[in-house]
Amino acid sequence: MGGKIIPAMRSRSTRRTLVQALGLTALPRLAGAAAPAAGRARVTLRLSHVVARETPKGLALENFRERVQAASDGAIQVVIHPNSLLYGDEDEMQALQLGAVDMLAPSLSKFGPIGFPEFELFDLPFLFDDTQQVQRVKQGPVGQELLALLARQRLVGLGYLDNGFKHMSANRPLLAPEDFVGLRARIQASRVIAHQMRALGARPVVLSFGETRRALAARVVDGTENPVSNFWTQGMHRVQTDLSLTRHGYLGYCIVVHERFWSHLAPTDRALIQQALAESLAWGNTIAQRANDQDLDALRASGATRVHALDAVQRQRLRHATRGVHEGLAARIGEEWIRRMRGAALSPI
Repeated sequence: MGGKIIPAMRSRSTRRTLVQALGLTALPRLAGAAAPAAGRARVTLRLSHVVARETPKGLALENFRERVQAASDGAIQVVIHPNSLLYGDEDEMQALQLGAVDMLAPSLSKFGPIGFPEFELFDLPFLFDDTQQVQRVKQGPVGQELLALLARQRLVGLGYLDNGFKHMSANRPLLAPEDFVGLRARIQASRVIAHQMRALGARPVVLSFGETRRALAARVVDGTENPVSNFWTQGMHRVQTDLSLTRHGYLGYCIVVHERFWSHLAPTDRALIQQALAESLAWGNTIAQRANDQDLDALRASGATRVHALDAVQRQRLRHATRGVHEGLAARIGEEWIRRMRGAALSPI
C-alpha cells in the first residue's frame, strides 16, 4: 500500500464540474451594484484553503480579509472558503489555473508535484532547528528566488506563512526508527516526505488533508504528521492515541494568485492587497507558535492522547535514519540548492 493514492471521498468529477461552472478565466469579478467609492468598481477575491478557521493559517487569512475590506472601504471583498469546503488538496491548484478561485494558501509541499521540486527543500527532515532559521530562508534571497520561480507557470507568489514544526502521531509512540516499521502513514503528495517515511520503515499513503481524520478513524492509515494546531483543530486526538513530539519537519504555506487575475487588478488594488497581506502574514507568523503551544496545552488537558517528548539522543537517531532523504533531493535539484538553503538558515539576513 506504500505510496498508493487513496481516492478522495468526495467525487473529483463533481469538483471538476464545479470548477468549469465557475468559469475559465481568472479576471476579477466586477459586481453590478454601485461601488462603495465613486467611480470604483467592486472586486470580489475568492480565497480557498484546506484547514480550519481556528488554525494559525485560518486566523491569518481572516485577518487579511478584515484588513483588505477596511483599507478599501468595502470595495474589495474577500470571500474565504476554509476547511476544504470548496476545494481540497487534489484540485485546488487546478481551480486556481482555471480561474474558479483567485487566491490559495497551499502548503509548500504542493509545489513539487506541479513542477517546482525546489520547494521540496522545505520538506527535508531535520533541516531546521527553530523558526528563526526558517524565517532567514524565507525572507532572504533564497526564499525570494523560490517565489520568482513560480512565474514559469504564470503564478505569482505573494509571501510565506508559518504553521510551525510537525510531529508524528499514531496509535503507539514513535520514538525510534524501529517504531515506524510497517506504519501506514498519511502524507502530502511530496516525494521528499514519501522518502522520509520509507527511510523510517513506514509505508507512505498520499491522501488529501480534508480526508485524513476519517481515514485514521477507519484505519485506512495508521498515523500521520502535523503541527499540533492541525492535529487538535481537526480532532485527530479522538482517533490517535499517541503524539510524539519529533519536531522533524517544517510546515509552511505560500500565498499565491494567478498572473492573469493579478494583472487585471488596478495597480492601486494590487498595492493595497500586498500591503494588507504583508501585515497579516507578519501577524500570522507571530501567533503560529503561540497557537501550537496553546493547543498542546489543551491536548494534554483533554487526556485523549498521550504526548511523548523526545530527548536529544532519540531525535538524533531519527535524524541519522533520514539522512539519505537529503542526498536524494540533492540528486534531483542539485547540491547547490541544499548548500544555499543551509547557509541561509544559519546566516543572519
